[in-house]
Amino acid sequence: MGAVAGIGAKAWASDSDNAQQLVDFFSTYIAHPIGQVFLRILFFVVVPLVFASLASGVARLGDLSQLGRIGGRTLAFFTLTSICAACIGLAGMNLIEPGVGFDAQTRDQLMADFATDAASVKETSDAQRLSTPIARVNQILDMFVPRNILGSIIKMEMLPLIVFSLLFGAALTLLPHNRRDAMTLWLDALADVMITIVGFAMMLAPYAVFCLVFIVTSRFGWELLAKLAAYVGIVLVGYLIQVGGLYPTLLRWLAGRRPIEFFRKAMPIMVTAFSTSSSSATLPTSMRLARSELGVRESVCGFVLPLGATMSMNGTALFEGAAVLFIAQVFGVDLSLGDQALVIGLCVLTSIGAAGVPGGSLPLLMIVMAQVGVPPDGLALILGVDRLLDMGRTVVNVMGDVVCAAFIENTERKIEARAT
Repeated sequence: MGAVAGIGAKAWASDSDNAQQLVDFFSTYIAHPIGQVFLRILFFVVVPLVFASLASGVARLGDLSQLGRIGGRTLAFFTLTSICAACIGLAGMNLIEPGVGFDAQTRDQLMADFATDAASVKETSDAQRLSTPIARVNQILDMFVPRNILGSIIKMEMLPLIVFSLLFGAALTLLPHNRRDAMTLWLDALADVMITIVGFAMMLAPYAVFCLVFIVTSRFGWELLAKLAAYVGIVLVGYLIQVGGLYPTLLRWLAGRRPIEFFRKAMPIMVTAFSTSSSSATLPTSMRLARSELGVRESVCGFVLPLGATMSMNGTALFEGAAVLFIAQVFGVDLSLGDQALVIGLCVLTSIGAAGVPGGSLPLLMIVMAQVGVPPDGLALILGVDRLLDMGRTVVNVMGDVVCAAFIENTERKIEARAT
């Protein structure tokens, strides 16, 4: 309903200033506040929920060798599915070649319309490039173990929080049982309170989702979508292949689950991911439903899902691969198989570092483009429709995490069954 209303409002307001003012008023003063209240409730429970769930989950394992086993399988799953996603994106662009013969006038118009947005993304991208080796090393260290954990939390940087939570949980396993159990009980209570707050937010979800989708679709309308229809269509089909083809196969093969039932129960997760365009904002909903509907134990979902929200970005890897090749085709840059293999590797690596917020992957995409000789300013071509694609790739990202949690849960159950 939000998409239909947004596109209809865009078409209705295109020939009338008064109508456009009315649409802008509704978007700014009604839709935006409702959507933001929903988003902000989800965002402000993320930090305590991740800390409590992850630390409690690690402490419950008792034996740190289990943490290594679960962590190794989780990272292997994330890496392999991200590689598959990047390959899907590149394969679609190589097969259809939507950028070849792209209208030069349309290209110039899009570059002019979104030059300001592209410059803003480039400024962020340039800030992430460092010249000296010691600066690069320090940047990597800051990603995982910053000097000020509170400063990182304020910036919503999740990797340092995850590392701190893992260390906290690991340290708890070495304490006497009575002290460890007391702290674990407190962490469980904190996580349960956060999950309850998420339940409050979900009461607002139907109205907030309508508003968030309306805001996006009322801005780009059909005209912009038509200009980039082939590119958008290929990326969306790639998302569908990943979610509707690869994930169900992995669910059956690795998790022993029935895909239709699994996806039906996970539908609120997908709707939240699509409307918020944020893995971080979707994390509380994912953890709530993984425990209550999908039968994943607290220790597994408390470890896999926060890690996935930061490090598993399958949809981002697919999008980056497709976007780089599309822009290369538009500008006539020929990328060899070796260049495309490099793009796959870079997409997987940069997707790990992408922020779990709307548009978080764009600065990193510019870095990938520069590495293979594609003009970074060409990102302006696709910025107009990126929010739509961002919504889709967030669904792919989040569902990859949930499927991984189901896989780890199934593996742990088999290990426990053999042990008994």
